[in-house]
Amino acid sequence: MLAEEIVTVDVDDTIEDFTHCFTGECRINVLPILYQISQVIAENEDLTKSLAIILKVMQRRLKVHRGTVTLYDRGSETIFIHESFGLTEEEKSRGIYLPGEGLTGEVVETGKPIVVPHLAADPRFLDRTRAHEDGSAARASFFCVPIIHSRKVHGTISAERVYLDQRLLKQDVELIATIASMIAPAVELYLLENVEKVRLENENRRLKSALRQRFKPSNIIGNSKPMQEVYGLIQKVAATKATVLVLGESGVGKELVANAIHYNSPSAEGPFVVFNCAALPESIIESELFGHEKGAFTGALGTRKGRFELADGGTIFLDEVGELSLPMQAKLLRVLQQKTFDRVGGSKPIRVDLRIIAATNRNLPEMVEKGTFREDLYYRLNVFPITIPPLRDRASDVILLTDHFVAKCAEDTGKEVKRISTPALNMLMAYHWPGNVRELENVIERSVILSDDSVIHGYNLPPSLQTSAETGTSFGCGLEAKIQAVEYEMIVEALKNHHGNTTEAAKDLGLTRRILGLRMEKHGINYKNYRRGAAANDTP
Repeated sequence: MLAEEIVTVDVDDTIEDFTHCFTGECRINVLPILYQISQVIAENEDLTKSLAIILKVMQRRLKVHRGTVTLYDRGSETIFIHESFGLTEEEKSRGIYLPGEGLTGEVVETGKPIVVPHLAADPRFLDRTRAHEDGSAARASFFCVPIIHSRKVHGTISAERVYLDQRLLKQDVELIATIASMIAPAVELYLLENVEKVRLENENRRLKSALRQRFKPSNIIGNSKPMQEVYGLIQKVAATKATVLVLGESGVGKELVANAIHYNSPSAEGPFVVFNCAALPESIIESELFGHEKGAFTGALGTRKGRFELADGGTIFLDEVGELSLPMQAKLLRVLQQKTFDRVGGSKPIRVDLRIIAATNRNLPEMVEKGTFREDLYYRLNVFPITIPPLRDRASDVILLTDHFVAKCAEDTGKEVKRISTPALNMLMAYHWPGNVRELENVIERSVILSDDSVIHGYNLPPSLQTSAETGTSFGCGLEAKIQAVEYEMIVEALKNHHGNTTEAAKDLGLTRRILGLRMEKHGINYKNYRRGAAANDTP
């Protein structure tokens, strides 16, 4: 409604109202101030100087007894008082609103000004600052105008005072709305450079801290002696900038080790760039690693930075480095020796400061003998080798890894899995894990999906784990083996739950003690293995 009035006001009437001083408050006197504000904004867009002038105009020239400038932080969706007069610091700190909340929040949400002739009578008035507990709002009028730039509301300017002449109230609203539009670009710039920048920097620090916690050596699951030795090597090399060669079979977690080294190093604030040398055709690997200049080849429409350039100041992790061709190995050798390279199609050397971590599951010394891997490159990469042991050599870590993956997969799938049955654990422990940790994670994910009673049973595991040694049967992997495996597991679970008491176990299974004894004999199960001390004196 106010916006419509402003548009339809007759120009002559506005001039007459503005130039008559019967109220003792000549608005024509603020025109030099408007010019001063415009000059300050044009010269340096300094919001602090502009707001100082605006608040002075509102307080001294417009005789406003309480005025505020609020800013809107889109990241946190909060509106806060940035500058004000007529408020104590404590009252100012309470002035925090959400879009749509109260008069100020409504202005931010709608982008339209609000004029309230009698503040105390308006139900939208929240008195969030508690500055009106003395009853000062009883006769006061209030208006609030948005600060809009690029069709976005960045804050508001609001004022309170007692108006005896409603024409004067309308003129003040128009004047402050004009000032708001003048300072809007400076407000947007201030938010970008201060509020949003600080919030983004804090978020960046939080994410990097989370990454450090996630990839610190202690979070690489495993407490076996071989893994403890790996942790010690990570701790020692992380503090340096030495080139690291991570060795191990596929699926042992070489990238986790590279992450742990980077995020515990002095360059942890820098980028961590991962490149799989076997993932792309040889024809484009050079462009991906070193970048290219515009026009270097068909389709090179612009200059593009490569992975080495993107990793400047941080770490580049070259996975499956043994898959690189001999020409690419020569180019990589130059980066290792001189820390410089040329973009494809470029002639100007580019220098980078980074750490190189390479990884492979290939036997590099054997490849050197065959001539498929450069000897000089091998020695450049092999400055600080770290060998990750396969899972079959650290069987004690299987249970820890299993518990971790069960919790993770249960959360991801939204299922509740409380435990893993003893036969299932025995099967996991007995398996040789050719696919290492990656295979174990996949097995657990499958088992969590198949579980329908909050327990992972042996029959939930894939057929590759269902061998006679692990199930306690002499059958193969067919239907009969499955039936025997389920029977074996149910008997073991019942005996475990009743601490070896065969009478209670038989009741639980719906069998007689005699039938249960025959089944136990068939599977080679000894009830004594499930007794708890001397508490159970039952005999089969």
